Amino acid sequence: MYLSAEDIAAMEGVKKIHFLNPSAVRMDKSLGDVVGLESLGVHLITVEPGYRSTEFHFHHYEEECTYVLSGHGTAVIGDERHPIGAGDFIGSPINDVAHELINDGDEPLVCLIIAQRLDQDVTDYPRLGKRLYRNDGEWNLVDHSSIEHIKR
Repeated sequence: MYLSAEDIAAMEGVKKIHFLNPSAVRMDKSLGDVVGLESLGVHLITVEPGYRSTEFHFHHYEEECTYVLSGHGTAVIGDERHPIGAGDFIGSPINDVAHELINDGDEPLVCLIIAQRLDQDVTDYPRLGKRLYRNDGEWNLVDHSSIEHIKR
């Protein structure tokens, strides 16, 4: 399916506030949904100044990447902070380090986010000490301290 630049500009974005971080607010245009993609999420996001794209996290099974289209901000990747702007690319392999984007600029930060859409995933939120288990639409959030590791 085809979307023109005019189609995308006319799409109404959906305001998304991360369920674990009220400072993570973005407008989301799910391009992948509109064209019928099921295994790949493609989102055009806009993060206003002073907000984050998401809660600091990493995935155990899903890869994701970000391409910055316009604006400026900071990519936090593990313990490192990188200034970002138009043309920058960020890859987030599975089981890698946690990441987030912060719009600390003075204009909207606009990015293309591409990620897998698996039926099951595990996401860690290290600053909050939480883990999300996602299984066929069911989400279970647990404290890291409650996870029992079993040796086999």
